Amino acid sequence: MAGDHHHVDYDPALLKWAEMHNNRPKHFRFNRPAARVAFWAVVAVPASILALGYWSEGRYELRGKRKGDVIKEF
Repeated sequence: MAGDHHHVDYDPALLKWAEMHNNRPKHFRFNRPAARVAFWAVVAVPASILALGYWSEGRYELRGKRKGDVIKEF
């Protein structure tokens, strides 16, 4: 009626990203810098967050505080 509705223009950057994403296993090597980033992302950061959580467990009571009350409870 008003033209061709089945023609879609794809974004070239999106096509390039999709091609890179599909070919990632062909070109990725697990070398020293990649292992360092993986260690920090998988082991060190979550472990430090867990340690901080265990350290601060029960130290702060943040419910029911009013203006002028002390946050520390130990």
